[in-house]
Amino acid sequence: MKSLIRRINGEVDRPDAAGDPEKRTIIDTDMELLDAYSRAVVSVVDAVGPAVVSISVGNHPYHQAADQVGAGSGVVIAPDGYILTNDHVVHNAGSLKVRLTDGTSLSATLIGKDPATDLAVIRANASYLPSSTLGSSDRLRAGQLVIAMGNPFGFQSTVSTGVVSALGRALRSTEGRLIENIIQHTAPLNPGNSGGPLVDSTGKVVGINTAIIAMAQGIGFAIPANTARWVVSQILTHGRVRRGFLGIAARQRPLDRRIVRFHSLNKNLAVEVLSVEMPGPAGLAGVQAGDLIVAIHGSDVQSVDDLHRFLADWPIGRPVEIDVVRGSVRRVLMIEPKEAAA
Repeated sequence: MKSLIRRINGEVDRPDAAGDPEKRTIIDTDMELLDAYSRAVVSVVDAVGPAVVSISVGNHPYHQAADQVGAGSGVVIAPDGYILTNDHVVHNAGSLKVRLTDGTSLSATLIGKDPATDLAVIRANASYLPSSTLGSSDRLRAGQLVIAMGNPFGFQSTVSTGVVSALGRALRSTEGRLIENIIQHTAPLNPGNSGGPLVDSTGKVVGINTAIIAMAQGIGFAIPANTARWVVSQILTHGRVRRGFLGIAARQRPLDRRIVRFHSLNKNLAVEVLSVEMPGPAGLAGVQAGDLIVAIHGSDVQSVDDLHRFLADWPIGRPVEIDVVRGSVRRVLMIEPKEAAA
């Protein structure tokens, strides 16, 4: 009984280790590792926590708490008030307010958003705010420690830890576009953490938490920091993210083996053009409904996502070659992508 009470009180006997120097060394090493882990998390929270904000969304320009229709988190990325968050957090916001971890409440304005990556930039009406640094998500490795932070519903610096469980995942945005290179991790999230940072052990923001799978436990996703950096630069430079478009409706289609062999194609999938906008870039280039797009700028095309991926990096207005199969003939057409409507 005395032994049980001592265990409940945390006074655990270690008879095997008492007289064994090797076992004592193992136990002491375990304690040091735990302390190192704790120190890493605490130092990150101390460094990044002040830059994590709570975001409340209202229908009216000067909303009160009763008028709040949405909430989430964000992270300050520049001392003059620029905050990175999710597009779905600020979607259709009539007004925005942010609350710092010290309780300070500030009004904010939407600078720009990108539904295709579920990212948005807002700016708080303040200067000299504590800010964080975007790291490089390309250096992440499966199994690496990550820390998810948020400020949901005004609770200061909600923190959870986990590891990177997979890289290169893909999710569909609300508008159907494929978001690539998603980080999958095990740090527990809740809806109020949307828009909060995913941080590595050095205190660098490596992702922006965006989603959880409701029917699964321990699965969270974050937009990689490298994607966020590009989106932020586009928004701050142009007020929006500029992407090229071809002016077609299309779908993926399996290719007949005879077509693959006849045209010496590398893949057995292509993109079938269902309709062509006029006078859009594809229409002006001579693309017709029924054409099968098999390559663009020499790269194989197997899905609409391949086209989106290519156009995201290709300079708007710069002509590019596309290869289409029309009937039994393979044609090369020159098309000039235009900027997609915001």
